[in-house]
Amino acid sequence: MDAESRILEATAALLADSSNADVSTRAVCEVAGVQQPVIYRLFGDKDGLLAAAVDYGFERYLASKRTAVPSKDPIADLRAGWDAHTAFALTNQSLYRLMYAPGLKAVPEAVGEAHALLGQVLDRCAAAGRLAISTGIAAQMVMSANSGVALALITRPSIYNDPDISVRVREATLAAILTSDGDTPRGAPGVISAATTIASIIRTDPPATMTPAELGLLAEWMTRLVDVP
Repeated sequence: MDAESRILEATAALLADSSNADVSTRAVCEVAGVQQPVIYRLFGDKDGLLAAAVDYGFERYLASKRTAVPSKDPIADLRAGWDAHTAFALTNQSLYRLMYAPGLKAVPEAVGEAHALLGQVLDRCAAAGRLAISTGIAAQMVMSANSGVALALITRPSIYNDPDISVRVREATLAAILTSDGDTPRGAPGVISAATTIASIIRTDPPATMTPAELGLLAEWMTRLVDVP
């Protein structure tokens, strides 16, 4: 195992035993069997090391999401993704706090990838006509609510002691972004839902009969309809 891998494994192991989501570079060096200059050469500074350790720790979780086979029900997949996110947070508390709590100057790459994978599920919800708002806003709402409840469970377990609180927040969030099953709303909400669906199809399965310029113009129109105040 090379020095970089030893350092990342040592950091992840020390973080798992940390009560405050922090480790010292000296402790990492002792466990990894390297000198401190090696850490700064490979990661720049301690923040860079911690951000890399978060990405290293999240890799298995994100890999399972990348290779997950979508079901026929994107709403069920959305719920399952929320629950998996919360479960990972509770099992890997120090890594999770580093990823989503403020403090690190270097933002872990896993943050952006987790958001992008969520967007793919929401695109499927939109293509099925079930998304009531744009996928971008929906992703922000879902991720902020999911990470918020997970951090609350980690940092204030004595206050957030309802075993169903994650499910309650999940359902409240989904109710705010989804249309009802089989619902055919009229008026502005119906226009927004239809525009969201069309915009998702343009991104994920663009019609071969349209030119890139036509697709770009249509996407712009759909975005304007969705973003009308």
